[in-house]
Amino acid sequence: MLANLLVKPGKLELREVDLPEPSHGEILVRIKAALTCGTDLKAFKRGHPLMPMPTVFGHEFSGVVEKAGQGVRKFPKGTAIMAVHSAPCGKCYFCRKNLYNLCEDIMRTKALGAFAEYILLPKHVVKYNVFIKPETLSFAEAAFLEPLSCVVHSVRSSDISGGDTAVVMGAGPIGLLHVMVLKAMGLKTIVVEKQKGRINKAKDLKADSVISPDKGDVKTEIMNFTGNKGADVVFECTGIPLVWESALWYVRKGGSVILFGGLKPDARVTYDAARIHYDEITLKGVFHFIPADVANAYKLLSGRKIKVKGLISGKYPLHNLETAFNKLSSGEGIKYAIIP
Repeated sequence: MLANLLVKPGKLELREVDLPEPSHGEILVRIKAALTCGTDLKAFKRGHPLMPMPTVFGHEFSGVVEKAGQGVRKFPKGTAIMAVHSAPCGKCYFCRKNLYNLCEDIMRTKALGAFAEYILLPKHVVKYNVFIKPETLSFAEAAFLEPLSCVVHSVRSSDISGGDTAVVMGAGPIGLLHVMVLKAMGLKTIVVEKQKGRINKAKDLKADSVISPDKGDVKTEIMNFTGNKGADVVFECTGIPLVWESALWYVRKGGSVILFGGLKPDARVTYDAARIHYDEITLKGVFHFIPADVANAYKLLSGRKIKVKGLISGKYPLHNLETAFNKLSSGEGIKYAIIP
């Protein structure tokens, strides 16, 4: 089969590799659509510590079951599916604590290689996180299951309800998915973004306010919008240390700052201790998802409660994957669908 390999930062090669054979409980999926994402872009630009090169990569996908291993009953050959690339082991210390996203094996046993003709899904992923794709959902839309699951986990981690006000820092793919989920819940949303194309996309999604740091004082505008109280919750979706730090000043007393955007392992941030202590601000890091988040993301997509088609900026075949990443690197587009 053909698969894109990341051979060094900024360099991809489309190679012929062995077609995997599904073992007991596994399924071999013929990829119909795979999506680019921020993690893939970072890996493309500078490599990734969990992906020694040369390596297959890509983890947002949907497709059709090409072959089912022994013991698989729910997903026979020909079944259109949507899935995520990981699942908890269900046995480790963190799984026993119901902290499935922190499973000791979840990153080690994930399935990578969606920028290819086929991908093999291991038994634990098939058990927890594979779903039948509705006919009403395109394969490209179905491939949003993984990033949407991360966003569902992020939103679930905050203490918010309909009528509250949320600030979303950054209008990349993850920030825009936050806006979609929050709007579906009935929240007022303020988006902070400086890139023109992303500003326009946030407006298309009916964000209640879109603020550009280049054109006004962010804190003043948020305070004006919220009656000088601050937002009930702030979602940091940029992964920029200065933005992590600034988020503290946009939230109300007793509010929460949800830190979604990942920083480099050696990054450091500084916060005002008095603000956190006397105003009882909660700073919460969020990572990955649990099976319940995936199930809820599936319901949002399959029930058409959110519509993600508008986040796809274009489509490319396997041999043009590098073109898609180069466009993203230059700030062009939100997500690209790779169609084998």
